[in-house]
This record gives sequence, C-alpha cells and structure tokens, in this order.
Amino acid sequence: MAIDFRPAGLPSLNGHRPVKVADIDGMFAGPRADGATIACIYIVILLITPAALIVRGLPLSVTPAAIVGMIGLVLWLITQLTTTLGAAKGRNMARSGLFLFFTANLVSYGYGTYHWLPSDELNLADQNLFLLLANLGIGLLVCDGVRGIERLNLVLKAAVAGGAIIGVIGAIQFVTGFDITRYLVLPGLRLSWEDLYVFERGSVRRVAATTAHPIEFGVISAMLLPIAAHYALRAKTLGQPFLRWWACTAMIGAGLMFSVSRSAVLSLVAIGAVLVCGWTWKRRLRALAVLAGFLAVMKVAVPGLLGTFLDLFVNFFTDSSVQYRTHDYGIAIAEIERHLWLGRGTGSWYFPKYQVFDNQYMQTAIDLGLIGTAIYVIMMALGIAAGIWARRLSRDPHVRDLGLTLGGVMLAPIVASATFDLLAFATVTGLMFLLIGACGALLRVARQEARQRQEAQPMQASGPTTPVTR
Repeated sequence: MAIDFRPAGLPSLNGHRPVKVADIDGMFAGPRADGATIACIYIVILLITPAALIVRGLPLSVTPAAIVGMIGLVLWLITQLTTTLGAAKGRNMARSGLFLFFTANLVSYGYGTYHWLPSDELNLADQNLFLLLANLGIGLLVCDGVRGIERLNLVLKAAVAGGAIIGVIGAIQFVTGFDITRYLVLPGLRLSWEDLYVFERGSVRRVAATTAHPIEFGVISAMLLPIAAHYALRAKTLGQPFLRWWACTAMIGAGLMFSVSRSAVLSLVAIGAVLVCGWTWKRRLRALAVLAGFLAVMKVAVPGLLGTFLDLFVNFFTDSSVQYRTHDYGIAIAEIERHLWLGRGTGSWYFPKYQVFDNQYMQTAIDLGLIGTAIYVIMMALGIAAGIWARRLSRDPHVRDLGLTLGGVMLAPIVASATFDLLAFATVTGLMFLLIGACGALLRVARQEARQRQEAQPMQASGPTTPVTR
C-alpha cells in the first residue's frame, strides 16, 4: 500500500495536454511511506516498549502498539475504498483467516452482551474487542499493504532487529539481575501493573525482557529465531554482509535460553520439524552443527542452564507448574459445557475474579465456544498454508525459503496455545497477527511472480520468426 495524495492529472496552464502523474514523478523522487512503514513502527513499539505500559488517560487499558494497530486498521479501510492507493485486493487465505476469527469474536461478543453482564466483565469484553481490532488492523495492513518482496523483507528484518534488542535486554536481566525496563517508561504512559520482569525458577533466574512473562519472551524468541537465521543464510548466499544477522540470531537464541521456558523449546522443535522437511541435507547438517556449537557456548557461559532445561522435560509429570496448570481443567470443562457453541462472550472471563487457565484452547472455548476455538486454529492454519503455498508457487529461492520459514514459524502459536494463555499476552499476540499478515503478503508476491511467468510464456513460445531461405 503506497498512499499517494497526488491528483490523477493536472490541468494545463498553456492549452497543451494535461500533465499526468507519470510526467511529474521526478518531483516526488524517493520512497514513499506505505504499509511496511507503519508495520516497522508497530514492531519497534510492540517489542521495545515494556508490556506493562499503557496510554495514560484512556478508559481502556490500551498499549501504544494497539494505537498504531488501530491507525493501521483505519488506513487499510481507506485504501480498500479506493482503487488508486495501491492496496492489494482479491482473495487471500491469510486475510480470510483473520476475518473468520474477527467474525467469531464479533458473534460471541453480541451473544455475550445480549444477556446481562457485570460491569467489570462488560468493560473487559469491550477492551478485548478493541485490542482485537488493533491486531486485525496490523495483520490486514501487512497482508494487503506490503506488496513487494523488498518491503516485506524490511518488515521482517525490523522484527529480527527488535527481537535481538529484547534479547540483549533479557541477557542483561539474566546476567546482572538489573531490570533496565524501569528506565523505559515514556511520557504519557503509565504502568498497568507493578513491573516484574525478572523471576526465579529454583536456583536459575528467568527473565521476560520487555514482555509480560518469561514464557511469552521465550515463545517470541522461538518465532523470530528461524527468520533471523533465514536472513543470515540469505545474506551469505548473495555475498552480502551476514555477520550482523548471525549476531541477531545469536542474541535471539540467547533470549530464548534465558527465558527458561518449556513452551519456547516445544515451539522451536515444532518449527524445526517443518524446516528440516524442506531443507537440503547440507543445510540440515549445518544447522545441527550451529545448534551444537551454540549449546556448547551456553553450557560454558552459563553453567547449569542446560541442566535446568533438561529437568523441565525429565520431570514433566511431577513438575509442580504442570500440576498447577492441569488441576483446574474440570472447572474449565464445566464452564465450556454451559456455553458450548458460542461461548460466554469474548473477553468476558475476568481473570481477577475467575480462575486463570494456562491453556489458550480452553480459554478460547470458554470465551468463543467450540466454533470459535476451531476458527482460532483455522486462522493459524491458513497462515501456515499461505506460507507453504507461496513456496510452491514461486521459483525464487528466497521466496521459497521464506515461505517455508514463515509457514513453520506459525506452528509456534499453535503449540504454545496448549501451554499458556497466549492471547492474554499482548506482545506475542501482536507478533502472531503481524506474521499471519506477512504470510499473506508473501503469497501475493508469489502469485504475482507466477502470473508474470505465465504471461511471458506465450511471448517466448511465439518468438521472432526467421524467414525461410531457398
């Protein structure tokens, strides 16, 4: 989407033909702001602003990133009402998934508010719908407003850079115990809860960087790590500077380790299973060597950290945190049965009043019912399908590899939703919607490439004719 406020044609002042836009392009040289620009601003605010900060003076708890997301939604709506602002239109499976999930929430909101709700639950439902619109806005803006592969690269590289920055913040928190986020409070914002970004798990420190919880930090790192590795490998293939991208990959990987999160490891394993299926044997062996070297460095640099991760899985069935997460499943099932199909109303399950369920599928079934839960999975599955389909359509190695990477990355929220209430955490939710939009944008790029290839084939088939000489 490139919003251009220039008129379609300028009247002549000397009686000659009207001056068209193409005639005056030189007067407006240079790149213009588009959907990628807004998306980059959103990423910086989403990842670097501490999750506890909300905008001061508003009746709802709204983060600065949500404000940018709502701006993105308004811009997307404006561009869809015209044919001259450069926004993509037409069917896209990633966009369909976003609309399906929004529709499920809207129906559930209407169903829940049709009956009486306490004021605190109604306020929470209103806030949840607002935040959903903001996330929908950034997803649609990326899907339909970032049309070229270079602009999509810009968005994803911005996400990688943001992940590296919060990886450094997490490393400082882990090594020193010093919480740098207390100095990131900006004017016009206030804390929605007491900032707590450094936790203890036994004898090992856990950190959240700028996110709300170490689990969220770990899952975000798992989602960004393969994207960072993709750009590092891509830069090396093209003969471009690549050490910066490997440095980002290392910082994101360190952030994942310092989160000490079982969900992050499970998410990364799921992503890796998809990537390995599409990689060559050479890349598989290289990835295995890099992983072994990274773990060796972590074992030497942070003694006991790998043992802690090992204990998370060896003692899985006796872990007190796992037992706490599963002891309330009976309460959840009973509540789901009360509103089986449409749920009790999106966002109306007020956590300070009711039990917290560390399982997004159960929480979605309570809020949206079984229909909404199925649509939640479908939305993420359509993001995966868009990335894989883009890989299938394209012959460009970069697009093919990026499609595989984004398709694999979208498995992370599917896995993590079974281990914690993912949608209750604004940073990972915003990143998930943005990456779904990125899958849709990549699919559009691949379709355009395939269309151009098909148009070129008849021209090549006809070709120049040579006269027959006797």
